[in-house]
Amino acid sequence: MRYSGLILPALFTAFFILLGPLTFAVTDDPPDFVSVLLERSSIPVTVGFAWLFIAMLRVVKVRFLKRFDVSQADNLRSRKVTTQVNLLEKVTVFTVVVFAVAVILLSFESVRKIGIGLFASAGVAGIIIGLSAQKVVGALLAGIQIAITQPFRIDDAVVVEGEWGWIEEINLTYVVVRIWDKRRLVLPSTYFLERPFQNWTRTSADIIGTVFLYTDYTVPYDDLRKELTRLLESTPLWDGKVNVLQVTDTKQSTVEVRILVSAKNSPTAWDLRVYIREKMVEYIRENYPASLPKTRVAMEPERNK
Repeated sequence: MRYSGLILPALFTAFFILLGPLTFAVTDDPPDFVSVLLERSSIPVTVGFAWLFIAMLRVVKVRFLKRFDVSQADNLRSRKVTTQVNLLEKVTVFTVVVFAVAVILLSFESVRKIGIGLFASAGVAGIIIGLSAQKVVGALLAGIQIAITQPFRIDDAVVVEGEWGWIEEINLTYVVVRIWDKRRLVLPSTYFLERPFQNWTRTSADIIGTVFLYTDYTVPYDDLRKELTRLLESTPLWDGKVNVLQVTDTKQSTVEVRILVSAKNSPTAWDLRVYIREKMVEYIRENYPASLPKTRVAMEPERNK
């Protein structure tokens, strides 16, 4: 059922809300255990309301996000909305839980007395709590700042700590990066506000890939360009936008050839780069073997002394 997750918290809340009136309707002198239950009925009612609110929030989130499909090729807006909604849900759930715990604790007389004493010494307590929770509060604020400014979104391709992967989870205090080999890199939210990182898909999902080849000076570049065009037109990995072959450097024994190709997203760009590198090396080896990198040695005849 679509709303099955709401049934249990709704029944739980309704039971304890109706418990008081039903008990007094049965008898004006309830037993001791009923009196204690009535005195503490605010606790399950608070839990029930918090539970019901969180369940309703998640149902609304799921229904809302169905309109935004992050599996599409052009999914920038969908990933942006999904990131904002998920973080907003986490902030709201955290606030509701803290508020519910506070209400439950204040229902106990002993806790209220402790609370009054803490408020009386709020200066000292505030300093102690502030120092001990500095990193936690900083991580929470960093998570909220990421939700607002969005330096990255769900499924963005990033390079962090020398690792390439995708943003898998964005939580209030930490971010999970799914590395290309299926490892998970877990970093605190403050990391992304204090250190530089690469975001390959911030403005769009498409990306340009680079392939470097090192050949001899005798290689014909026009033939290489024709072969590159033929390879790109024959593969669905290419998005038809970027097709460039340039000589970018010359060394003592080799020439550096840089190839630029484009794809619809970073995983496809990686596969396209691997494919082009393999086929271009194969093409040079079969058609221009003399143009492969080589070391020249000049042999001079020995002079008669």
